[in-house]
Amino acid sequence: MLRDDVYRELYVHDGRRRLMGCVDISGVLNVTATRSNVTIEGFIKEVSPVGPDSSIDTVAKTIRENGTDSIPVVDEGGQVLGGVLLSEIFPVIITRHRLGGLVEEYMSRKVVECPADEPIHRIHTLITESGFSAFPVVKKKRLVGIISRRDLLRDGRWRVSAEGASSTPVAGVMTTPVITVSPGESVQKAAEMLVRHDISRLPVVLGDELIGIIDRHDVLNAIPD
Repeated sequence: MLRDDVYRELYVHDGRRRLMGCVDISGVLNVTATRSNVTIEGFIKEVSPVGPDSSIDTVAKTIRENGTDSIPVVDEGGQVLGGVLLSEIFPVIITRHRLGGLVEEYMSRKVVECPADEPIHRIHTLITESGFSAFPVVKKKRLVGIISRRDLLRDGRWRVSAEGASSTPVAGVMTTPVITVSPGESVQKAAEMLVRHDISRLPVVLGDELIGIIDRHDVLNAIPD
C-alpha cells in the first residue's frame, strides 16, 4: 500500500477503527522480502489527529507538528473517519496566507543528494535512511536532475531497486531538466512553484551550485502563528 506514490503514512486502528497511530514508508520499506510474517506492530508511531470540524489552518499546524505528509481525522470516540493529505490542502494554505521571507531563511542546507552514476537501488536506501522521497542528482558537483519514488514507480523498477538487483544508473531514470529556485527568491514564489509543478521538494541553487532544498514542510514554517 505504501508503494503507491500517493501515501507516505498509513493509519493503524485497533480493529474497531480506534486510532492507534501510523506507520510510515521509511520504516516499513526496510522489510523488503516479497513474503514476510513481520507485523506492523513494531513500526507504529504516535500521531496527533484532528476532528472533522477542524479548520484548514489547524490541520496544517498539526501536520507541521507531526512532521507527516498527512493527518488522520477522528470522531469524538477516536474512531478514524478518514485523512487529509498535505499535498491536497497545500494549494489552499498558500492562497490563504501571504508568506513572508526568503527561501534562504527556510530552506534546509543539509541536502541529501545522489550521484548520477549510482545504481537506482541507492534511492531505496536513501528513502529508508533519510525519510525523504525525492533527491537532487549531481554530477561533478553540478545539479543534473532529480530522482524520486515517483520516477521509480513510473519506470516499474521499484522492486528490483529495493532488492539491489538493478544496475540501472540513477541518470537513466531521473527527471530532467530540474525545476530550481534561488536563495534570494521569496518563500511565496517557491510555494507557488511547488503547487504549479506538483512537486514536493525544490532544489535551491546559486549559479551552478546546489546549496539547499525547500519543501512543503519548510513552507509551512513560514506561516505566521
